[in-house]
Amino acid sequence: MSKPLTVTAGDWLCLVILSLLWGSAFFFTKVAETDIPPITLVLARVGLAAPIILALALIARRPIPGPRRWPAFLLLGLGNNAIPFSLIFWSQTHIASGLASILNGTTPLFTLLIAHALTDDDKFTRARIIGLITGFAGVAIMIGPDLLGELGTNIIAELACLLAALSYGLTGVYGRRFRGEHPLTVASGQLITSVLIMTPVALLIDRPWTLAFPSQTTLAATVALAALSTALAYILFFRVLARAGATNVMLVTLMIPVSAVLLGTLVLGETLSVSQIVGGVTIGTGLAIIDGRPVRFIGAAILSRRAGGTPV
Repeated sequence: MSKPLTVTAGDWLCLVILSLLWGSAFFFTKVAETDIPPITLVLARVGLAAPIILALALIARRPIPGPRRWPAFLLLGLGNNAIPFSLIFWSQTHIASGLASILNGTTPLFTLLIAHALTDDDKFTRARIIGLITGFAGVAIMIGPDLLGELGTNIIAELACLLAALSYGLTGVYGRRFRGEHPLTVASGQLITSVLIMTPVALLIDRPWTLAFPSQTTLAATVALAALSTALAYILFFRVLARAGATNVMLVTLMIPVSAVLLGTLVLGETLSVSQIVGGVTIGTGLAIIDGRPVRFIGAAILSRRAGGTPV
C-alpha cells in the first residue's frame, strides 16, 4: 500500500486562500444572476478565466495542452466545471446560497468514499471520518436552523447541489492522474475543454445574443467570478490536489462557510452570531482532528504534564 497523503502547513495556507476565493463565488454568482441566466454565466465564468490562465501559462513558460490532449482533459472540464457549475448556478435561483453551501459541504464525504474505493493512498481513517462528520456538523450549525428548516422544500434544487458535490468528488479523484503536471497546465486544459463544452449548450439553451446587456455591477461580479474564483482558485486547487490528494483538497468545502462569514464581517460590517462562532469553532475542530498535529500536540502535552516534564 502507498504511503498515506498528508496536508502540509503550505497546503493548509493554500486551502484557506482557496476557501476565501470560492466562498466569495456564492456572492458573485448571486449578483451576476440578476442579469445573466445560469448556463450563460457558466460559459462567461470559464470563457473569461481560460485566457487568464493561458496568459499566465505563457508568461511562466508552461506547456499548454494541444488538441491531442483535450480528450484527457474533457472529463476534467466536464466534472469539475461544466456539470457542477451549471447545477449550482441553477439551484441558487431556487434555494438560498446558505443552503447551497451546506449541501456543497458534502463534497469531502463523497470524495472520501470514492477515493477509498479507487486509490491506495487516500483511504478511510478514524480521524478522517470523525473529522469530516464534525466539520459538516459545524457547517450546519454555522448556517443556522432557519436554513436547515428549508431542507426538503425544493427537492430538485437540493438534489442538484448534491449531484454537483458528487461530480466534484469523482473529478477530484480522476484529477490525480494529472498530478505530475504543473497546475497552470492542468488548469488551462480543464478550462479550454470547459469552454468547448459550454459554448454550444449556452447558444442552444439561452441564446445569449437575445439577452439584455448586463449592468456594470453584473459585469464586475462576473469578471471577479472568473479571475479570482476560477482562474486563481484552480491554480491553488491543482497544486494542493497534486501534493495532498483528492480527499484533503476537498476539505476546502468545509472551510468555505467560515470564509464567507469572515468576509461578511470584515468587508460588509456584518455582526457575528453565536451560531456562526460555534459553527466556526466546530469546523476548526473537525479540521484539527483530520490534520492530527494539534491533537498529537495536546496529547503529548497532557502526557508530559502527568510525567512531571514539559512538552516538546
